[in-house]
Amino acid sequence: MPEGVEIEYYRRHADEVVGERIARVEAPDEWFLKRGTTAPELSAALVGATIEGARRRGKLLVLDLSSGHRLGLRFGMTGRLIVGDEAAIEYLEYSSQRDDPAWDRFTLVFESGHDLRIRDPRRLGGVELDPDEDELGPDVFSITPSQLRARVLVGSVPLKARLLDQGRVAGIGNLIADEVLWRAGLDPARRADSLDTNDVRRLTRHLRRVLDDFLADGGSHTGKLQPSRVRGGHCPRDGEELLRREIGGRTTFSCPRHQV
Repeated sequence: MPEGVEIEYYRRHADEVVGERIARVEAPDEWFLKRGTTAPELSAALVGATIEGARRRGKLLVLDLSSGHRLGLRFGMTGRLIVGDEAAIEYLEYSSQRDDPAWDRFTLVFESGHDLRIRDPRRLGGVELDPDEDELGPDVFSITPSQLRARVLVGSVPLKARLLDQGRVAGIGNLIADEVLWRAGLDPARRADSLDTNDVRRLTRHLRRVLDDFLADGGSHTGKLQPSRVRGGHCPRDGEELLRREIGGRTTFSCPRHQV
């Protein structure tokens, strides 16, 4: 968290600052600036520029600027986007629910007096000037079945690890992956290249439905599997005790009965 769904909320919230002209950059935490960019360099590139658009690619939020630069905003596991006094979302799974301005890692202040901030208690996000968007795979909201098969469903790597690889498909996080595979009845530890045509259709169908459901219901923490993603939790579908494993470097919950 946040995953592609949350960043889509952030993108919609960032639309509120399109047309705003940047008056000042506040970057008190150099750790939060990526690829060696310093706060003075960032200010020199941003101050005076106008926000011309807000885009999302996977978990990356991009602000297009009148200067020709692009500002990439990453939110790690606990970052929230705040415009003025309003957060794009109020709740993030696995993050502190305390609202502390001391966690403001980066702020754009506009000539109008409005501002845009990233508030991140764990400092796992970051800000980057002109990010390399080509290092990301197709966005999860627009990836086609043929792209899914060609980019994700290849090799002996576990299926879930492929889904989490942002260079293969951008925007799937741990909660989306577990929910999709649980609904599709696919074992997250299966070889990525082992899916047949019917498996691919199920995976594609449930990926679309999960994204739609999460957007409608308030975020990636609203899945049907989510309340059972605890030690000793049971499958909401058939009552079997869930398997808890580490796959793709992430804690993974799945049903040993219907996920094969």
